[in-house]
Amino acid sequence: MPDNRRFSELAPADMSAEQKRAYDAIVGGPRGGARGPFSALLRSPELADHAQKLGAYVRFGSSLPRALNELAILVTARHWTAQFEWWAHARLAAEAGLNPKFIEEIRHSRKPAGMNPDETAVYEFAAELHEKKRVSDAAFEAVKRRFGERGVIDLIGACGYYTLVSMVLNVERHPLPAGEEHPLK
Repeated sequence: MPDNRRFSELAPADMSAEQKRAYDAIVGGPRGGARGPFSALLRSPELADHAQKLGAYVRFGSSLPRALNELAILVTARHWTAQFEWWAHARLAAEAGLNPKFIEEIRHSRKPAGMNPDETAVYEFAAELHEKKRVSDAAFEAVKRRFGERGVIDLIGACGYYTLVSMVLNVERHPLPAGEEHPLK
């Protein structure tokens, strides 16, 4: 795919002092780099810094098990048709132990069959939140019963943070790595 991004890649040497501080915090954290939305986000260094801190918690510190957190991220990426986000997190979801068949079903906008009760609770909550802009009592209670109130908030946080990321990537037209095809139709 051609690179038609709206924000050019920022090199550290071209960054303002504020951008460089935010960039250093991003690359010095658990991500180890500033890929994906961060070059665009650095146009607003304070927002980039706050977003990367939230993202570090959501991705690396959530109370949800990693595979379930990645499940919520995939539901979000699919909802937004965020090509780069999907490309990056489909692999991470598989590495975390999410069934590859489930990943493929979500990619095709289908609810996976055969999920265990924890996976079903997370999927239904995230899907309802994106599609209906709220969740039913049943979806809320299913997540709360399994993961507590903290788990409910951490799940909302994953959906919300990755909505921000997806919007940035889509507005920026962030390209996939060379030779990669768009995974989402």
